[in-house]
Amino acid sequence: MSPLFGVATDGGLDAFAGLRNDVPVAPFSVNFGSKSYRTREISREDLFRELQTNPVHPTSSQPTPQDWAAAYRAAGEREGGTVLPVLALTISSGLSGSRNAAEQARAVVPETPVTIHDTRTLSAAQAFQVHAAATASERGETLETALDWVRRTYEETELYFTIETLEYLRRGGRIGRVQATLGGLLNLKPVITVERETGAYTNVGRARSYKGAIEAVADQVTRRHGEGTPLRLGLLYGSVREDADVLLEVIERRHPVVWSGFAGVNPVLNVHTGPRALGVAAAPGAWVWER
Repeated sequence: MSPLFGVATDGGLDAFAGLRNDVPVAPFSVNFGSKSYRTREISREDLFRELQTNPVHPTSSQPTPQDWAAAYRAAGEREGGTVLPVLALTISSGLSGSRNAAEQARAVVPETPVTIHDTRTLSAAQAFQVHAAATASERGETLETALDWVRRTYEETELYFTIETLEYLRRGGRIGRVQATLGGLLNLKPVITVERETGAYTNVGRARSYKGAIEAVADQVTRRHGEGTPLRLGLLYGSVREDADVLLEVIERRHPVVWSGFAGVNPVLNVHTGPRALGVAAAPGAWVWER
């Protein structure tokens, strides 16, 4: 069936090859002083090299309204000049101003009707919502159906991640609730999630070692969904790919895994986590439209 709407998202997405994540993206940028790279202009390997050798700590920048407008055009335009409505899914407004830029971009492309949905999350959990929206589009479903699938996907999906050091979150000014919970014990490895009320990071666990933190992430997944519940897993890794394999093995001891995919954390998000990071988006059973 022909799609009734297009889908766009922003650089908060960590895309999975096994999901419908190939949609137009309004990119973030990572900046090393006067040198700036957009989401897909710097490889993960080059980022890690810069983090190790560049004395300037990088910052990130949200998409501009013009970036969003370009994504809207790419998502909405069809052959023959037809313009479809667009569903735009943004990274949590509690973590970035991308939602505001997405709103401003509407004035740049008045010919394209745009519905903006705040995912209230990021990364792999954002990927699950993009997959829901893109699946609805490909199946010729209505925009209302897509929003229902996206919201239900949000409700049942939890994102957890851990990092080797809090230094990068601290430098980026995003440590807030995480640091408050850990106090001065900055050698501990936190387990972090996105709080549903605020859409910002909060700490839900801790461990004394990185190996322990991997177990602690798995503990949170089981606590949220209940041991034995079949799960879909979007696994994330930073500089050490094997970390995600270890996490999958730990979760598989407690849950049947009905789908799993792997993605490297994109360079702009890696600026805030630091090189070694590990995460997972976990949701129960089949996708909402398969039930």
